[in-house]
Amino acid sequence: RSDDRQGSMSPSLDFDSCLFEAVAAASEAGDEIKAAWFVERDVEYKGECDLVTATDKKCEDLIFRRLQAAFPEHDFVGEESVAAANGVLPTIGDAPTWFVDPLDGTTNFVHGYPFSCVSIGLTVHKIPVLGVVLNPITGETFAAVQGRGATLNGERISVSSVTDLNKSLVATEIGVGRDAETVDAIMSRVRVCVETCRSLRASGSCAMNMCGVAAGRLDAFFEIGFGGPWDCVGAAVIVREAGGLVMDPHGGAFQITGRRVLCGNPQVATKLAKVLAAVPDGPLEPHAPAR
Repeated sequence: RSDDRQGSMSPSLDFDSCLFEAVAAASEAGDEIKAAWFVERDVEYKGECDLVTATDKKCEDLIFRRLQAAFPEHDFVGEESVAAANGVLPTIGDAPTWFVDPLDGTTNFVHGYPFSCVSIGLTVHKIPVLGVVLNPITGETFAAVQGRGATLNGERISVSSVTDLNKSLVATEIGVGRDAETVDAIMSRVRVCVETCRSLRASGSCAMNMCGVAAGRLDAFFEIGFGGPWDCVGAAVIVREAGGLVMDPHGGAFQITGRRVLCGNPQVATKLAKVLAAVPDGPLEPHAPAR
């Protein structure tokens, strides 16, 4: 099935402690982002349109320090540490593994557009089991542990009840690929959404868009070719615990390292997947897994 959650949480892990430390680490990083919000940014370029700042790096360091001190036996994967290793993603094993995007929405941060967040997720046996996404500018903390429901600032949240695709508000992202074939594929997906959905949004943060789905603000979100698992692992738990589905944009199983995601309420997500499956991926985009 498309919403694939094989396995179960490890009974040896203290998930209360994991959640406490993840929220605390995200809050510390959020304070750094707020402090830097109105300061001139020191911007570097990973690519033509892919930005990184000193705040990204500082926040990842402080998150790693806190989580590694609390859970020295766990594995850790961060966007900036992977970038420093020439983009090579380490092998993901069955051990508890933390995925950290210290500042999802760096371009928004650089421009002062208040749609950036800290994204922290935990997997066990490669299955997402815990997520914390914190937007320090809006003061919103989304959190979930598998089997316990999802919350926004401590209050339970759930996905929307919209059933018709033509009444749905859908989000996507333009990404950082600018070659002609990738742009054509992106715009083809935008076109089918414009033709079949009520309206479309592109606000610049994979994790925040997924949390928008979990909170019922968006009916679905999809993106192909985002940075890596740190963008989606934590938010995947939040969406699922809010009653949503998380899958591949073509309807197959969600893969944490696939750089492809579609999430939504169950009715809209399944209908949108059928629409998107008719649009071929660009040759340089990550392709759908074999079904």
